[in-house]
Amino acid sequence: MIMEKLGIGGNGRHFVRGERPFFWLGDTAWRLFAALDNEQSRVYLQNRADKGFNAVLAVLLSRVTYHAAENSRVEILYGDMQEFISAENEPYWAHVENVVAMGREAGLYMALLPVWGSFAKEGFINIDNAADYMDFLCKRFNKYENIIWLLGGDIRGDKNADMWDICGARLRENMPDGLIGFHPFGRTSSSYWFHNRDWLDFNMFQSGHRRYDQRNLSEWDEGAAGEPWHGEDNWRYVCADLGKSPQKPTLDGEPSYEQIPQGLHDGSQPFWQDFHIRRYGWWAALAGAAGHVYGHNAVMQMYGTGTAAAYSVADAWDVALHHAGAGQMGILRDIMEEIDFANCRPMQEIFGNGAGDGHEYICALGNCENIVVYNYSGRDFCVNLPFFADGWWLDPAGGGRSYFGRIAPGEAVLTPPVKKTGHNDWVLILGRVDIMGSYGFSRRFFANREADDDAYPKVR
Repeated sequence: MIMEKLGIGGNGRHFVRGERPFFWLGDTAWRLFAALDNEQSRVYLQNRADKGFNAVLAVLLSRVTYHAAENSRVEILYGDMQEFISAENEPYWAHVENVVAMGREAGLYMALLPVWGSFAKEGFINIDNAADYMDFLCKRFNKYENIIWLLGGDIRGDKNADMWDICGARLRENMPDGLIGFHPFGRTSSSYWFHNRDWLDFNMFQSGHRRYDQRNLSEWDEGAAGEPWHGEDNWRYVCADLGKSPQKPTLDGEPSYEQIPQGLHDGSQPFWQDFHIRRYGWWAALAGAAGHVYGHNAVMQMYGTGTAAAYSVADAWDVALHHAGAGQMGILRDIMEEIDFANCRPMQEIFGNGAGDGHEYICALGNCENIVVYNYSGRDFCVNLPFFADGWWLDPAGGGRSYFGRIAPGEAVLTPPVKKTGHNDWVLILGRVDIMGSYGFSRRFFANREADDDAYPKVR
């Protein structure tokens, strides 16, 4: 299977595959290459492709080597980078290539992190060997058109910045038409350090795993760094990134994972559930993000393959594959493609009584034909519409939509339905109706709609 390489759209805010806008829906599988064998990898990739994911995030540098004959791997302690990329480790690299090829056959783009940030902190990758490692990776993987490169790996960009610049410049030199991003530390964005670098094609932020009230924790606390604190409001990162010049696509590369403790480290805290997880996706997408990345505590670490449990994980990866949150992500992608998201803009101005704060925040994205609203709390709200519209309620947990009637231009108070079970969040779909009664909303792409580039909301 041949896949088109991804690029950046003309407005600078979204990805494209050929001429068509591409909504990045990613899954987090950090230990994919280190933990799963061939058959397990095939199962994982097919499962995610079937759910509507089109990208997978995984780390290349791992202290394991692969044994092809036994279809297994053992841990080794690399002395230096040259050992990792030497011919002695060829079975591991052949396995990685095989999984990348599996991803291509499943229609998945592979967002590969050359290292995790901890390897940079300990000096395993440094300014002296970074260029050689990038050259090795490009020589090995440039033949795969489904590759996206992600530098960083849960690390601040001002740590080892010179080394990251070497990596980025070398990747750009070797692959001028490829995409390069940076996965940053929690509650930061790549735009904080690298927005104007020529090698950075798009921004990625990590809204992280904390509640509104968890700004200062005893572990892993970065409160003294001085960056803005947004709590659970991941949409604020989108607004801030899109307010920079030049505009670049941005997306949340690590929101709260499904079934991980709130705050990450304390297993006595409540765990993030599917309704929390889908909220992050809708909030970011309707703020203008170019996509979204989902994660599950068990799947990201591929728990159940022999490693110690981290972050109070309970289920094995192959059990967690079937949890609810991942299946709900495809609903988000379907709606974004349905309304031609690349030619939409945030439309917060339609809320006559304000968009609200915290969990009561409501957001809207639309164009001259369609408006999509997400209401996490299920509260009543007021809209001021610019056109006659037919309205549907869509359940973001199951995807079912239900027509409720026509709304005239001007102000209208809307009351979402009440679910008998589950969290009462709703998506409102509004499709313009012209004077002849024809519908503007349908299950297709809308071509060549113009959006108002200056109407993006700024952080309040």
